[in-house]
Amino acid sequence: MEFTRRTALTGLAATSAMAALGAPRPRAAKSAFKEPELADNGLHIQDWFLESFMDLAEDHAELSKQDKHLALLFEQRGCPYCRELHRVNFGRDDIVSYMKENFGVLQIDLWGSREVTDFDGKELEERALALRWRAIFTPTMVFFPKETELVKGRKGVDAEVFRMPGYFKPFHFMSVLEFVNKGLFRTSNFQRYLQDKFADLEKRGIKPDVW
Repeated sequence: MEFTRRTALTGLAATSAMAALGAPRPRAAKSAFKEPELADNGLHIQDWFLESFMDLAEDHAELSKQDKHLALLFEQRGCPYCRELHRVNFGRDDIVSYMKENFGVLQIDLWGSREVTDFDGKELEERALALRWRAIFTPTMVFFPKETELVKGRKGVDAEVFRMPGYFKPFHFMSVLEFVNKGLFRTSNFQRYLQDKFADLEKRGIKPDVW
């Protein structure tokens, strides 16, 4: 069906899994970024995030036509690692341009009350969706395949292809985006991809900045 409701649209509970693993926060010397803008609900916002009627199947179908992946980003008010994601990662032109080109990002408030329709048609509030999908850490970014037949009639937690649980530094964050966008989740795992990427860079005499 070509005409959708979207077509009509114009216009820490837990800090992070990475923090739990002892990941240091970016050093001050590398933090020359603007403070991200806050919305009325206390979440940091980006003007390139999806405008949505919160129907996930509809959002996914439209992005699929554009050859893009849908990603849901769970955040909450006062989350320091959400702030870091916006201030550092989303302050980098290379990351933002890659995301705009290959992904549509829908922001979800971990404690929000907006109604969301899951891929299987179940309607529930954002906070209930977080429970249903077992989204515990913020930020958590959940990625889905491009093919509509792989998500149709399924709840999101059963259709996702990769989950980023917590704050990932820019190098690892960009590596996740590449891993998902290139479809490598179909034949490999992220740990192996990261190891191979480091090995290739080392072979070429490149020491990546992984802060």
